[in-house]
Amino acid sequence: MTDKQPTRRRSLLKGAAVAAGAMSAPMVSMAQTTSLRFQSTWPAKDIFHEYANDFAKKVNDMAGGRLKIEVLPSGAVVPAFQLLEAVNKGTLDGGHGVVAYHYGKNSALALWGSGPAYGMDPNMVLAWHYYGGGKALLEEIYKSINMDVVSYLYGPMPTQPLGWFKKPIAKVEDLKGLKYRTVGLAVDIFTELGAAVNPLPGGEIVPALDRGLIDAAEFNNASSDRVLGFPDVAKNCMLQSFHQSGEQFEILFNKGKYNALPQELRSVIDYAVQAASADMSWKAVARNTQDYVEMKKAGVKFYKTPDAILRAQLAAWDKTIAKKSEENPLFKKVLESQKAFAQPAGQWQNDYMIDFKMAYNHYFSGQAKKA
Repeated sequence: MTDKQPTRRRSLLKGAAVAAGAMSAPMVSMAQTTSLRFQSTWPAKDIFHEYANDFAKKVNDMAGGRLKIEVLPSGAVVPAFQLLEAVNKGTLDGGHGVVAYHYGKNSALALWGSGPAYGMDPNMVLAWHYYGGGKALLEEIYKSINMDVVSYLYGPMPTQPLGWFKKPIAKVEDLKGLKYRTVGLAVDIFTELGAAVNPLPGGEIVPALDRGLIDAAEFNNASSDRVLGFPDVAKNCMLQSFHQSGEQFEILFNKGKYNALPQELRSVIDYAVQAASADMSWKAVARNTQDYVEMKKAGVKFYKTPDAILRAQLAAWDKTIAKKSEENPLFKKVLESQKAFAQPAGQWQNDYMIDFKMAYNHYFSGQAKKA
């Protein structure tokens, strides 16, 4: 009996080690994968669709195999402007777009993007959304139109150009009668300014310009505009505008699918949104710069929108929001919330932030050409 005890002891220790190893093995590898099918509202070649995939990759990587988001391009399942209904019904598990695309369901939804937002830049609009009451208001609006979705806003966009024109716009009168593409409450702004507005989705704009169905159009940024082909059909781009100066992206989830996820995976989504927001901001600077330079090399002429047109936009916006506030109590409620946040936040930003143009001009004024 004595000779067999060490062998038996070694066998027991080996068995315990195997059991301990099994207990300490990562549970992630043994968990079932939940797959979610998303669609963006952007063409596959657009940098916006790339941003949607960037978000999905962050979720997929952090979830360690427990959650996988697949993103399809615009039109793969439903047209761009039908994304909200598709996510609500469960036709899609989620999507990537902008809140202004839902403008037709409640005009207040366009306030997350359209208009000057009381002087707030896109990052400040996101600050209002998450820390100034905007998120609760968006949820209230979705509930009022029976949209059972979970919405995340992220990705502050650079100021959008006035748009692409066959010839430069020098005065407000040049907009009158112009067949022009935009979306959201910008439709009302440019209608007030005399334009004939057509709210086409992103993938349809350049073909419409090429065929003469519209005379001019705005979309968003240098990278999107270049890859979508705007320089092929127009050679004049007017920079700076108040029509969509504070916009951001929206990530949507079907609420039932989202609520079925365990809390740790919902936390992964929360932090992936924040990480994607920062990453998108940095990538936009690098890529928009590169594409802006390349378009200038290719012969595109960039002009600053005249101040008279910018002031006319603000006046048109004031008329638009006065009318919409009378028609829609939720519209008025969102505006009041934005204004209450913007007044002190705008003063803080304007007082604290240095004029970076001074430093830029100090170093580059002799080299840089005016847009």
